[in-house]
Amino acid sequence: MTPTVTVVGSGASGVHFALTVLKRGGRVRLLDVGIQGAPPVLPAASLNELKTQLPAPADYFLGTRFQGAFLPGDNDEYYGIPPGKDYIFESPAGFAHTSDGFAPLFSFARGGLGEAWTAGCYPFTAADITAFPFAYADLAPHYDEVAARIGVTGAEDDLTPFLPRHAHLLPPLRLDAHSARLLADYERVRARLNASGVFVGRTRVATLSQAFRDRPACSYSGRCLWGCPTGALYTPSRTLRECQTYEGFEYLPGLEVEHLRLGEGGRVTAIVARQLDSGDEVTFAAERVALAAGALVSTRIFLATLRQAGSGPVRLPGLMDNRQLLVPFLNLKMLGQPFDPNTYQYHLLGMGVTGEGPGDYVHGQITTLKTALVHPVLQRLPVDLATATALFRNLHGALGLVNVNFADTRRSDSHVELTADARPRLSIRYVPDSGEAPRIAAALGRVKKALWALGCVVPPGMAHVRPMGASVHYAGTLPMTAAPGAFTTTPHGESRDVPGLFLVDGAGFPSLPAKNLTFTLMANAARIAAAAF
Repeated sequence: MTPTVTVVGSGASGVHFALTVLKRGGRVRLLDVGIQGAPPVLPAASLNELKTQLPAPADYFLGTRFQGAFLPGDNDEYYGIPPGKDYIFESPAGFAHTSDGFAPLFSFARGGLGEAWTAGCYPFTAADITAFPFAYADLAPHYDEVAARIGVTGAEDDLTPFLPRHAHLLPPLRLDAHSARLLADYERVRARLNASGVFVGRTRVATLSQAFRDRPACSYSGRCLWGCPTGALYTPSRTLRECQTYEGFEYLPGLEVEHLRLGEGGRVTAIVARQLDSGDEVTFAAERVALAAGALVSTRIFLATLRQAGSGPVRLPGLMDNRQLLVPFLNLKMLGQPFDPNTYQYHLLGMGVTGEGPGDYVHGQITTLKTALVHPVLQRLPVDLATATALFRNLHGALGLVNVNFADTRRSDSHVELTADARPRLSIRYVPDSGEAPRIAAALGRVKKALWALGCVVPPGMAHVRPMGASVHYAGTLPMTAAPGAFTTTPHGESRDVPGLFLVDGAGFPSLPAKNLTFTLMANAARIAAAAF
């Protein structure tokens, strides 16, 4: 009988690793905490229809304890998580961490953090992976494979050099009026912007513009933030359900993996987990394990394994994340224009800004404001709340936001280790490199100039640098390398310290370009599974 591979975690990496093994005739057991949310309410209703059809709409939109409302001054973020997605960020009892310079988010949900993503699918370029120990040709076919599984929409345009074309690209989603205006104005000033190193085009998203496999096309209901009610926006839990159709797949939720047990030669022999309902310890024999619990949680399991095996304190350097700069803007040509709530809510356009070298490229997601949580925007306007509310009613159709992402590199002063407690906690420290502040300032200036060329202005003082950790693009703690070394993995993701253990999530990335990494997490997990299993 084919040996079973045990996967830890049901997020984007875990499910695509598992599905690849299953498609190749292998057997998979997946251990998961697996917290679930409620099913979508009134899936055929639009956002505005929910306000009249739900018996208690305030509970749905703001929460029974108003946990979805941010009071002025409580939060500098423009992004809020609606109450219906709270479950995605719940942690098992006893899970804790300490952090310095980093504001991490963890997910133990069925499907992981991908249950809350905005569906951005940005393939890395060959230049993006020069630090990776394999050729781009080894990764590219797996972008094709994942796109065929999840459905990716987009177009070949001025962003294609930065978002390489892959197979199975579906037509782009329908533009809202504001996004269409921006794209038309870009065509008018395209030559000038391109000469300055700025390019605009259609974003790539895992949201369907047409029926695909067993999923319908986007209904443009305006409910994206609260959770796509129809499944047109892909989430990893969908691939988990596909895995469950295979005879060789076993899914075991309700388990928090603590550490691995090692045998002769330091090889994996078992997994030790805690049952959430009883708190009892349970052990599973395992010879091959793929950690896909998210870079930080996978790192915690790895460190706890070394500690249980008698190793001294270990500090893993190289933690990375994409710094993000939020740039709100006002399109002067859209002032006083109505907005249509029945549109796709997330980003439909992107902006690429080049620099002196590939590592200097920054990528922006352009989101026009439609049916998002608006009170985080209101409280940041430089006027009192009553005036801001009145202004907002006239400005709503003209507002937008550019989320600018910056690349990151591994450095020794950004690291992860365990505390010395009886039940060790993650201790996380992040220190930006010395050139970050001028790099952000320079990018902000270029984005402002590009927006001005498109007829938009950035209100003074409203650009916001998000805290490190907010993007949830964590990577780098156990990097893939060509040369052997302690606390590294092979090009196929196998730990050089613990044979039989594979790191198939962001922990293995040796560098982090200025893009959402989820699409590459899926493709790389599929690559490792195809090569090693």
